[in-house]
Amino acid sequence: MPEGHTLHRLAGALDGAFGGRTPEVSSPQGRFADGAAVLDGVAVDRAWAHGKLLFVDFAGGRTLYVHLGLIGTWFVVPVTPAGTVPEVTGAVRLRLLSEHHVADLRGPMACEVLDEARVDALVARQGPDPLQPVGEHNDPDAAYRRIVGSGRTIAELLMDQTVLAGVGNIYRCEVLWRHRLHPLRPGRSLKRASWQLVWDDLVRLMPWGVRTGSIITLDDVLVDTEAAWDRGERSEVPREFAVYQRTGLPCLRCGSTVRHKVVAGRNLFWCGGCQRRT
Repeated sequence: MPEGHTLHRLAGALDGAFGGRTPEVSSPQGRFADGAAVLDGVAVDRAWAHGKLLFVDFAGGRTLYVHLGLIGTWFVVPVTPAGTVPEVTGAVRLRLLSEHHVADLRGPMACEVLDEARVDALVARQGPDPLQPVGEHNDPDAAYRRIVGSGRTIAELLMDQTVLAGVGNIYRCEVLWRHRLHPLRPGRSLKRASWQLVWDDLVRLMPWGVRTGSIITLDDVLVDTEAAWDRGERSEVPREFAVYQRTGLPCLRCGSTVRHKVVAGRNLFWCGGCQRRT
């Protein structure tokens, strides 16, 4: 399932392509025909994301809500200079089409037209999102209250979207390693200062995921990427991690063996040395 930075990046692409425009909205597959008819010919106000939820606000208080789930994809591509619209391929649930761009949505877990009240209710059920601007939906204290009041493991809590929105498995494993926190310790044992370090790290790291489309968790990779962007370069970011998918390999920090365990149906990775329970 895409992590939150992917949804925020997609929201930016949709906003840039269709914001302030009046796209044609259709459902080539037919499964969203009624919703498409409601939105067709209506101006787009903006596209935005909260955690792993994606929203496109249309004029008149109508919002398209999309949850990609495990297999959903939504790509925004330019229409050719000659104005040739790409043919529909595969089961396209929803197509947005303007003079210059087309966006085809395939395989989402959810695709609905909602009013403002239902959008507010959906977002209210989510935890704070480190990628949101500082305010109501970006409050580390709200997440900490849920973490410290739970006997579940920190690893489980960081993946619970009602606790913290947008963090997926890679960020979960890597940020715990970065702060030497054992993933299987109970949430109620986490000190407030330790949580603030984790939150601040996510606030720093995740925007680079939005900018580059790649998850960056190693400081040397981040420094190189920041320097490249300062020079105006947009080179490919190496896919390198400290513990994620490195079972049995030495920890990059202490040399101990990276361990693996399935927790709540997801693969968890951590260092058996510098992330001790104590």
